[in-house]
Amino acid sequence: MFNKLVLLFAVIAIFTVAPAFAAPTGCNRIKFQGTYTRAAVNQDVLGDQTVFHSYIFQLEIRGDGTASLHSSAYYDFMVNTGSNSPAIGNWTCRADGKLVVTTLAGLLFPIGPNTNPQLPSADISLEQHIRTTYLFSVDDANTMTQVQARARFYNGTEDPTNPTAGALGNLNTTPRVYTRFTASDADLLLP
Repeated sequence: MFNKLVLLFAVIAIFTVAPAFAAPTGCNRIKFQGTYTRAAVNQDVLGDQTVFHSYIFQLEIRGDGTASLHSSAYYDFMVNTGSNSPAIGNWTCRADGKLVVTTLAGLLFPIGPNTNPQLPSADISLEQHIRTTYLFSVDDANTMTQVQARARFYNGTEDPTNPTAGALGNLNTTPRVYTRFTASDADLLLP
């Protein structure tokens, strides 16, 4: 009877402790810091089928816990259509191996014509701040997939550093694949 009791406790201990030794997943096991890109190809810039451009999105995940998201789209027709500032923030790795990135950015709207002679006739003006939280799966050492994103929008009188202020936007579950951008000397070696 004593031997069966000891065996029972040993089995329980193994199944209780075993999950603690399970292999970590996602950002817990893969060295994922670096620059990742995704392309948005042949986008209808003005929404009227007259101008099409392809854009690149660059996500930087740095080893010090900071992150940034830039896009070539931010600078396209910015005086006429508005723009975003680069989104700067931080990241953390969840216990389930998913990567959480939270950034802050400014949303700039076009203004003009301007009746103030000290300002240009057409320009952009800060309209809102946007706090966006992204959830990524770290698929492998070279690929991350955005699986969720949600933004908070802050008007000009609200504090964008307050994580509960502003207006909460809709949850975006459109998957977006980012791939590691790597240095290569291949072009230098061509004739």
